[in-house]
Amino acid sequence: MTDWLVYATPGRGHIYPAVATLLELRERGHSIAIRCGAEEARELAALGFDAAPVAPEVEAVDTEDWKARTPIGAQRLEVSAFARRAAAEQPDLRAAISELRPRGLLIDALGWGAMATADASGLPWALIGHFALPISSRDAPPYGLGLAPARGPIGRIRDALARRLVLAPLERLALPKISAARAAEGLPPVRSADELFGRTAPLVLFFTAEPFEYPRSDWPPAVRLVGPGTFDPPSEEPTWLAGETRQIVLVTCSTDFQDDGRLVATALEALADEDVLVVATTAAVDPTTFDVPPNARVERFLPHTPVLRRAACVVCHGGQGITQKALAAGVPVVAVPFGRDQFEVARRVEIAGAGVRLPAPKLGADRLRAAVRDATGMRAGAKRVANGFAAAGGAVAAANAIEELLSPLAREEQLGRL
Repeated sequence: MTDWLVYATPGRGHIYPAVATLLELRERGHSIAIRCGAEEARELAALGFDAAPVAPEVEAVDTEDWKARTPIGAQRLEVSAFARRAAAEQPDLRAAISELRPRGLLIDALGWGAMATADASGLPWALIGHFALPISSRDAPPYGLGLAPARGPIGRIRDALARRLVLAPLERLALPKISAARAAEGLPPVRSADELFGRTAPLVLFFTAEPFEYPRSDWPPAVRLVGPGTFDPPSEEPTWLAGETRQIVLVTCSTDFQDDGRLVATALEALADEDVLVVATTAAVDPTTFDVPPNARVERFLPHTPVLRRAACVVCHGGQGITQKALAAGVPVVAVPFGRDQFEVARRVEIAGAGVRLPAPKLGADRLRAAVRDATGMRAGAKRVANGFAAAGGAVAAANAIEELLSPLAREEQLGRL
């Protein structure tokens, strides 16, 4: 029997935020099994976890949202992909539960099918919230457009219109497909994103914290803000780093392909004559396609943690993973959102005073160079965010919350094995 079965859709950003928590649980004596993308499964198996790939039918689904010409078109492609993936997740997770007989489940918040299967399983389960969750609040703007918080009558009118014109159509598109996945498990439909993300799971581990996340007085009781879970696969520190004396600007693309290579290309052009070392990791983009100036290094992957210890600034696409990793290290960010939840993340960077938001349509060498210079001077804001993240408790707080899901008898048995 396994204590916890973790089920995540493919992609580093879907499982990496939980790894520090899983290591903490294992240290406490919990047995962990992980089902995730094939590449991530190999990395986690090397850490000693029982890690295996999700079914090929799950792995094969690509959102292809980057092909859309409009944000609404991108959302439609995402919803269609999540729905196709959901149908494959359900038998895959059922089979894993049957094989491993876990005491509880930890489920990726983008796995709609896995969420339904977990909800129907009768097991204790928690949601892994690794992106800006679309849970509404009287204290925060509606999700999706990256709006700044607003107050007063005009702000309330703006937010009401945005919910009606943006969120309502998206819910009408997504909720029938989510409810179909739930119906396949004999569950009632969900009526809102609030219900799906805030009230179906007994515990929602939201891997963020104030002051990066907007302060809210009305979080659902299940939601726990525990700070970001930062993780790099074990690797050697780059040999060139120790002898480097210049300021470092780290530039990153998304690990889930979204055709954001022009971010790296623009950064290489913008900073070519600056007295900095540009370190670019291209992830899902081919690193051989760039013209690399003498003051830059371009690789598909590098361990970010040792680079962040030396970095003056991070330029990224506004993915929550790399953005929070930079801020947790006290490094300010230039966030250039291309889609998905990145508009929300970039706005939070700006509102927290921890960096600069630069919309992708305005991306150019001159603007990016100015944004890097401005962001580099915002280390105090990044440090405030880092302090907030640390105060949230991280892996220890998340593991404590997960253990609370176990019955007193199960917890007693768990302690007896230590």
